[in-house]
Formats: sequence, structure tokens, C-alpha cells
Amino acid sequence: MHAFRHIVLALALLLAPALSAAEITVFAAASLTDSLKEIAARYEKQSGDKIVFNLGASSTLARQIEAGAPADIFFSADEAKMDGQAKKGLIDATTRKSRLGNSLVVVVAADSTLKIDSAAALTNAAIKRIALAEPKSVPAGIYAKAWLEKLQLWPAIEPKVVPLENVRAALAAVESGNVEAGVVYKTDASISKKVKVAYEVPIQDAPAISYPVALVKDSKQPDAAKKFLNYLDSQTAGDIFKQFGFLLRE
Repeated sequence: MHAFRHIVLALALLLAPALSAAEITVFAAASLTDSLKEIAARYEKQSGDKIVFNLGASSTLARQIEAGAPADIFFSADEAKMDGQAKKGLIDATTRKSRLGNSLVVVVAADSTLKIDSAAALTNAAIKRIALAEPKSVPAGIYAKAWLEKLQLWPAIEPKVVPLENVRAALAAVESGNVEAGVVYKTDASISKKVKVAYEVPIQDAPAISYPVALVKDSKQPDAAKKFLNYLDSQTAGDIFKQFGFLLRE
């Protein structure tokens, strides 16, 4: 009997961390995929909690949260989507922080001979199709359209645009050779060996790109989620974001 009690106690000690571990669901913009997975892997080892991601276009994620999908944290690629959640009372406004910045680039296939030395070069006849994240709703596409509108080039370029689900789909279209060029985030271009940057959009020509993050009000694990939010704001996470090419916002 004494030995049995020891076995039960040992099992209880082994199971205790698993029972106390939280599962935190993060709805995050597709462009954050690689950096967040690395950050989460480190956090899971440190905390024992499990981080589960739903990655996609911020507009799609916002609609899912509005429809009641279970989420603990929303990490958007633009302020507008987070503003929409705030107006509907779906996030804890006290936890909201604009964590990251980014920039736009024009990419072509790694073996492409196209020369793109300006935005105007996208109007050239040699470029028949340009991949963008959906410019009506997805942040990366909205930013790209705003850039081209500012330069009064959108009417000439719009007929060439192939609108796609998110920025990673736009990147994949260039990688596959289905389009001659694409406009994506600099961070997305940096993770692909199948594309090269043909043109970097000057910061002054593009709209400010901002990634806000916040706790979802209906979070089932608010305390655990807040701890992960704090970790996303840490220097450790910041260093990883920088490694992937993101700009840190103060």
C-alpha cells in the first residue's frame, strides 16, 4: 500500500504541469507565420503552455472572431482591422499595442531578367500579371494599392492585378511563375529563395504599415494569453522579429 501511494504521488507530480498548462489560440496575419512560430517554440519550452495559430489574411481572421471563433489573441497586419474589432467591443482595448512595422517590395522570380527600377516600371508591357493580396480587404493589398494610388499609377496597373487570398499566396504566385511580379512585404520576400527583390518601395511613398496585437475579450484563457502578450513585447521576441526583417514600433 505504501508503494502504491508513492506511485500515485509520482504520477500526480508528472501530470501536474500538463493539467496546469494552457492552450492559447492566436489569430495572426499570414506574414507573421515564421517569426511567430519561432517565438512560440521558445515560449512553450519556458512556460509549458501550448500556442496554437490560426494564420491568414487579417480581414478573414477578423470576420472569424466576429462570428464567434474561439481566439485568445488577435495580431493584425493593419490598424483598421483592429479598429473594427474595438468598435464591436471584441478586444480588450487596455492590452492593445502597435508592435511592428514593415515595408513593401516588388518581387520577381529568382531567375527573372525583368528590370524594375521604379513603380512606373510595373506599367511596362513585359509585365502582364502582378500578384497582390486582395486590395479591397487584405492589409498587404490595401497598402500596395494605396502606394500605387499615391503615385497615380493604380488605373494603369489595376487591370494586371491578380488578387489573392493573402500575402503568402501572392508570394507563391511569383515563386511558381504564374505572374511576372508581385508586391509583398519585405519580410515575406526574405524567407523565399525562389524570388528576388526587384524594387524596394521607399518608406515615404508607402502608407505606414503597422501590426497591432490585443487580447480578445472572449478569451477562455485571459491570464495565460496576457502572459504570452507580454512575451511578444519582450526583447527576446523583439530580436526574433528583427531577424525576420520586421521593424519594432515603440
